[in-house]
Amino acid sequence: MNILTYILAAVFVLAGAMKMMQPKTKLETKMAWVKDVSSWQVKAIATLEALAALALALPLIFDTGLILVPLAATGLVFLMLGAVFTHARLKEIPMIAIPAVLGVLALWVAIWGYTDLIS
Repeated sequence: MNILTYILAAVFVLAGAMKMMQPKTKLETKMAWVKDVSSWQVKAIATLEALAALALALPLIFDTGLILVPLAATGLVFLMLGAVFTHARLKEIPMIAIPAVLGVLALWVAIWGYTDLIS
């Protein structure tokens, strides 16, 4: 299960870094939803993605603070729900699959993380 967590962390740290480093005008050409939000909102989403990615990976690497893993995964589930609703609102039906799959994987990691803490 750690491999899935590391993969999710890699995806979200890269996605967050991409949104943080590129100007909004460049992101608008790739992502339609960026046109509907302000620059600081894009940077806030990017920061949340990158911080959640770190909170997924670092506790597993250092074997401490393991409660952060399911909490970060839960946060990513909510971010991906927002992404699904945003793509649906913009009628970008094919684009819904990406955040939906990432959200389900994050939910799996969250459930695994909580049950692992209980047992």
